[in-house]
This record gives sequence, C-alpha cells and structure tokens, in this order.
Amino acid sequence: MDLTGARWRKSSRSNGNGGECVEVAVNLPGVVAVRDSKNPDGPALLFSPEVWATFLTRIKGDSL
Repeated sequence: MDLTGARWRKSSRSNGNGGECVEVAVNLPGVVAVRDSKNPDGPALLFSPEVWATFLTRIKGDSL
C-alpha cells in the first residue's frame, strides 16, 4: 500500500527524546497504519479501522 499521503502522529505519552515510540496514521482510506518512529522508511503494520478501535478499547482497559 502506498503510504506517501499518510499523516503520521506520535503518542502524547512519547518520551521527549525524539524516538522510542510508534506513529499512527488514521487518515488513509479503509486502513490504519502503524510504524516505528525510529525507522520511518521501514515497514508499517496495517489494520482495519474496526480492529484498531478494538485494540484501543482493550488497551485502555474499557473491555477485556
């Protein structure tokens, strides 16, 4: 998938040292992309919006 139009964002809980976190792009049609901020040209994991929403719900502890 072409990710050149992705708008990547880091977590607000990212450390302030410019690395060691993931970036997420949610502006892509039908997919959420996740990549390592230290390797922006490396591979990205792709998830459906539904799977991503379930993941976020579970890590927030709202549902187990």
